[in-house]
Order: sequence, then C-alpha cells, then structure tokens
Amino acid sequence: MDNEHKSPLPLGRLDLRSDTVTLPSPAMREAMAHAAVGDDVYGEDPTVNRLEALAAAIVGKAAAVLVVSGTMGNLTALLAHGQRGQRVVCGDESHIYYYEAGGASALGGMPYQTLPTDAEGQLSLEQVRAALVSDNDIHHAPAGVFCLENTHNRCGGTVLPLAYLEAAHTLAREAGIPLHMDGARIFNAAVALGVEVRALTQHADSVQVCLSKGLAAPIGSLVAGSHEFVTRVRRMRKLVGGGMRQAGVIAAAGIVALTEMVERLAEDHANARLLAEGLASIPGLQVDLERVQTNLVRFELVAAHIAPPDFLANLQARGVLMGSIGGRIMRAVTHYGVSATDIPQAVAAVREVLAFSF
Repeated sequence: MDNEHKSPLPLGRLDLRSDTVTLPSPAMREAMAHAAVGDDVYGEDPTVNRLEALAAAIVGKAAAVLVVSGTMGNLTALLAHGQRGQRVVCGDESHIYYYEAGGASALGGMPYQTLPTDAEGQLSLEQVRAALVSDNDIHHAPAGVFCLENTHNRCGGTVLPLAYLEAAHTLAREAGIPLHMDGARIFNAAVALGVEVRALTQHADSVQVCLSKGLAAPIGSLVAGSHEFVTRVRRMRKLVGGGMRQAGVIAAAGIVALTEMVERLAEDHANARLLAEGLASIPGLQVDLERVQTNLVRFELVAAHIAPPDFLANLQARGVLMGSIGGRIMRAVTHYGVSATDIPQAVAAVREVLAFSF
C-alpha cells in the first residue's frame, strides 16, 4: 500500500471489526475542504450532482441518489419498489432482514418473507420462483420486491456468480417483480471476479452501494436505478428524514472513493487471505478458506476452553479488535489502513490468546 493510501489505524489499534472503521484518505480530506456546495434538497449542490451522475454511469443505471447510509439506501429502495401489504422476499441471513431493524415492515407495512441462505450466500432459485410467482389467492400477500446481497456479509464476504445473478434476474422479470441488490460491497465482488461492476449490476433493477466501507469515505451510500425509480427514492428519502443541504462536503469524499479507491480493494482481499491462512494454522479455530473470497474472514472458535466474549476481550487487550456475528462465529475484516505487515500481529495475538487461556 502506497503512502498516499495509507491511513492511521483508529486509536492506534489494529481494528478488524469492520471496514466501516476506515478513515478518509488525504485526497478525500482535501476534496472535502474545497468542495463546491449548494442546497441538495433543491438539487443545487454541484458536488452531489456530480457524484450521483458518476455513480449512475459506473453502475450502468440511468440515475442515482446520495443517502447517508446503506440501511437508508436499502430502506428507501424497498419503499420505492413496493407497497403496503406486499412482501419483501430476501434471504434469512441477509443484511436487509438481519441488521436493518425491520424498516420496510415497520415503516412501509411490507412483511418479510425469508428464504434459506446457503453457505455461499445464494438462495434456491426454485424457492425464489415459488416465492415470486403470484397465485392470485386473496389470502396471500403478493410479492413486491426481491432482494439479493453481493458480497454477502454474514456468509463471510462471498461473491454471487454472474450466472446465478442472471438466472435470478430472469426469474424476477418473468414474475414482474423488481430485483433490488444490496451491493454494500459490490465493488469487492467486481474486483474478486475481475469484471466491471456494471457486469453485476446489470442483473438488478436497482442497487445500493456503500461508499463508507472498503471505499473508505467517511459517510454515504448511493441508490441507483431508473429515473422514475430514483425519483421515488428521493421522496422516500425525504419521508424518513434524509433530505440533506450542503452535502457536497461528503459527496466530495465519495467522488474520490469511486475514482481512486476501487482498484486497491484487491489489497484488502490479499490481506484477508493472508489472515485466513494464518488463523487456519492455529489449533482451536476452524476456517473455511474457500469462503474467504473478498475482505471478510469468518471463522469459528471451536476451542471449548474459552468463551467468545473472553476471546474478544483478550484480543483487545493485545491491541487487536475483531467481532462476533453470533455464537462462536467470529469475523475479521481487512480494509484501508490495514497492510500486509499488520497481519502477523493479528495472527500472533490470536495464537497467544488461545494458548494463554488454557
């Protein structure tokens, strides 16, 4: 990692809890300091307008809108696609269902129908077909929107294959149901597959993209789709209190994220592989290396002599932060500011914790 793209570790620690802990690059700070701004609700912020046009072009959609977070992006997309009483069809391990406070149901009156998620983050296409096709039974809530997640967070950053995306989108089109892609880390997926991001987003009617994860912007996500859809998203953004004013200050960092920070995601993937291989060599841990495809490392604490909270606390005492996604499943995430030279520190700390706790 070159010096321009090397950020200090937050609070001097090796923080592997998430790629949301990234700090903005020097280029981002410079762009933010000198951003031309206006009132975004009036459509008069030139930097926001530039970011939205850039993002739409990159993901191959007609238009895009800036929102403050991925959760807001997904929520406004679901509200724009569906109506009260219509189902949100998604995976039972999806971020939309698992981590977004039931927003579509609470605010939009849209019940969730969850389908089983396999280890790769995929849903059975046969079950998808059955969930999307209407039986015209007045007792049943009709499908309103179908969601996929790429990369898949809880499955360890796995990438949905192009053929799967194409097949899923075909089913959605045949059923007349829009497919929304939670693409919080869609650029990680594109880099992992060695394709342009639009090769993935072409198989969705709308997509939400985070700027504040691997791309290292301090805040912001984008929702992209047709002009008509984005107009509805803007209304939903206002409905949930997301209208912004001189947002060019944050949009400027987003422009740097999209133009300068995508290719370097490959470094995060390489570092995640190094970390996964190091962890796999430690007795008491179980790592499925085939599922380490991007920048997330999911591993199981199989050593029975230490509880997950104690494992994480002892790691933190040694200057390394990781997280848990439930039970004995741990997660470590590589990101901007973590280099290959930091990985041995993390592996050594884990090895020491497991040995010390006997």
